[in-house]
Amino acid sequence: MAFSDIAPYDHCPPDHCSLTPDPCIKGLIMIEVRNLCKAYNGKTVLDGLNLSFPIAKTSCIMGPSGGGKTTLLRIMLGLEKADDGEILGMEDKRPSFVFQEDRLCEHLSAAANIRLVCSKKVQNDDIKRALAAVGLPESSADQPVRSMSGGQKRRVAILRALMAEHDILFMDEPFKELDTETKERVIAHVREQSKGKTVVLVTHDEAECELMGGECLVLG
Repeated sequence: MAFSDIAPYDHCPPDHCSLTPDPCIKGLIMIEVRNLCKAYNGKTVLDGLNLSFPIAKTSCIMGPSGGGKTTLLRIMLGLEKADDGEILGMEDKRPSFVFQEDRLCEHLSAAANIRLVCSKKVQNDDIKRALAAVGLPESSADQPVRSMSGGQKRRVAILRALMAEHDILFMDEPFKELDTETKERVIAHVREQSKGKTVVLVTHDEAECELMGGECLVLG
């Protein structure tokens, strides 16, 4: 099935879903996706997609599985090439990405994984405070990630992307392995640390969109 434009989500709260950005942010600079097309082996995934992401705001992309959400993010990051169309406004943006997979270096500690991408200005105490903020003990900074649970690894992966120097944060279903209490704690930290930055979140969960305070855009 091809998805060409954003459409209303039947069950999404009105305060968080709309076809266009809220009037109060119309004056902001946008990242524009124009007539984006992508197909794999003859199967159309994106068919003339048009939408906008406001700078310094959170946008949440929802829609059915296989609808092109991850493909859109990968094209925006330059990991995939679109068959047609263009994306405007990404030229000077430093991206950071939380993939669906953790993609951690298993033999390294949590702190070492984070240090791979963050500024030299970031101190060990900064990393320990960040770990504590998402419910991980400070001692986990020196723990090899191969010995961590799935939920612990997920939080390290989120912190790694969050602590990298970036202008725009892409998150592809980042909270899916977290229980409700942990998810709420992690989202609160992400939201606090992302103030003033552009966030594009892919999710299947309306509650995550609401907790992130994002504008809900649905491919459909």
